[in-house]
Amino acid sequence: MVILGLSFHYHNAAAAILVDGKPVAMSSEERFTRKKNDSSYPAEAVAFVMREANVTAEDIDYVVFYEKPFLKFERIIKTSLSTFPTAPFVFSESIRHLFTDKLWVKNAVLAHLDIDPKKVLFSKHHLSHAASAFFASPFEEAAILTIDGVGEWATTTLGTGKGNTITVDSEVHFPHSLGLLYSAFTAFLGFRVNNGEYKVMGMAPYGKPIYTDKIKQVVKVFDDGSYALDLSYFAFFRSMTTTYSKKFVALFGPPREKESKFFTPTTEWPSYFGEKPDPETFVRLAKEQQHYADMAASIQAVHEEIVIKMANALHRKTGLKRLCMAGGVALNSVANAKVLEQTPFEEIFIQPSAGDAGASLGAALAAYHIGLDQPRSFEMTHAYYGQSFSDTEIETFLKENNITYSRKDDDVLYPYVADCLADGKVIGWFQGGFEWGPRALGHRSILADPRRNEMKDVVNTKIKFREPYRPFAPSVLEEDAEEYFVLPAATSHQPAKYMLFVVPVREDKKAVVPAITHVNGSARPQLVNKEASPRYWRLINAFKQKTDVGMVLNTSFNLRGEPIVTRPADAYSTFMRSGIDILVLGNYLIHKSDVAS
Repeated sequence: MVILGLSFHYHNAAAAILVDGKPVAMSSEERFTRKKNDSSYPAEAVAFVMREANVTAEDIDYVVFYEKPFLKFERIIKTSLSTFPTAPFVFSESIRHLFTDKLWVKNAVLAHLDIDPKKVLFSKHHLSHAASAFFASPFEEAAILTIDGVGEWATTTLGTGKGNTITVDSEVHFPHSLGLLYSAFTAFLGFRVNNGEYKVMGMAPYGKPIYTDKIKQVVKVFDDGSYALDLSYFAFFRSMTTTYSKKFVALFGPPREKESKFFTPTTEWPSYFGEKPDPETFVRLAKEQQHYADMAASIQAVHEEIVIKMANALHRKTGLKRLCMAGGVALNSVANAKVLEQTPFEEIFIQPSAGDAGASLGAALAAYHIGLDQPRSFEMTHAYYGQSFSDTEIETFLKENNITYSRKDDDVLYPYVADCLADGKVIGWFQGGFEWGPRALGHRSILADPRRNEMKDVVNTKIKFREPYRPFAPSVLEEDAEEYFVLPAATSHQPAKYMLFVVPVREDKKAVVPAITHVNGSARPQLVNKEASPRYWRLINAFKQKTDVGMVLNTSFNLRGEPIVTRPADAYSTFMRSGIDILVLGNYLIHKSDVAS
């Protein structure tokens, strides 16, 4: 049985393929087209997963789309009509987009795949999210919480999974949306919606949640965790370009200018900002930025309160000890850890591609288990479902491009790279199949020494070219995690394998690993398992033998505004356009000093 799951047209398009209920390959389209958040039909991702599964269109039993376009059509039409004639542009643009592409999903699939139209199926958006988590989890029975911007009508669902069934007990419907509430503040803080929400999380620890009472004027939170937005503060349901209204600005003040330099009265002026302003200007600008940091802290605090209330309500109703979470909001690693800490749930599962891209997997799993009533036989234990490259392919690329390289066997490679890290070198690390989801987990990573505080600035300014408040994550040997982080029974927590928990760094370790310790003393660790990622584990272990620290600083192998690298050519291009010192492609090493002109 071969099932192809697809998501496209709205956010990050993706494809996932199941063979007899188990995923063989999965990828976002952006990884191949190199267009950040590419939402078009995932032709290249589909071609990749079909190659990996060694199937043709004739072999595919079903193609499953991650939502129901005509239900979404109903919501968009009704919402657009409600704004007419006060917002005629929204109505006309919504109709144009619907009738030119987004409504005719089956036609798009058939235009690319020569299959029987009867093989094209559709799953509800939030059912796809729920299935992507529960059917990939190790749980036979669990509560399920899905939260995002909006699917067809639902923005939040609460339910349960048991065996090969999923039951949705309650929903919150558009325009009331926790995801869109957070996105409104994302835009207010000067970041791009559906792309900058993680920047809000990074900024929040620099502020204090002093505006929570004001935020609760725009969203009412009920004891059962349900919520309702005061729509007079928002514009996302009547504007194609604006998420909040003039009333929102009147309450919270003018929005933060995009790309404005971030610093506060208590932070240093980063040297890479250039010449420091005069004292009077510095104080004024720092005070302005502190206001926005306090706003970020406040929306994060309200967001956490709502999610925790929903999770507690779900536990009261189900009495279950295990929870599965999905939807874009499940990528809020700070809130996820608070759910574990402040609810009775003992275990949480979140698969690494929790957003819409991951719903392609969920659509396929829902069809297999619910639609076809097939038993479960899959448990997700790693995220490495992307394309890999053999030594022959890597060496061919290097030779064809006349790139100077050396090759080292494993017994030499790991201690050598560990020595380079310990000496302050920054490494581009490219190994095996690339990761499923938005986080680099040691197969397409930029690595540095976590003991060196200066690495924050080095990697931010010379390599990532990104905002200075963004924290860096540690990859730690799974067996050493509790030595560095406050995460009891660390190895039992699946989300920590995918950087989906933010937890405190132990007090006595903050000075040991300052480069991965955020301003509030927290970190978002990846627990590296020897079986799931043996090469990455061996490198970190070699670094431990050298330094007594079983951890490296890990950030995604990309430059700002670009997708994470996929091919050796992508990695080499990023290497040459950044301050990375050494590129490691499998067992092949390229030193910047050998290739720089």
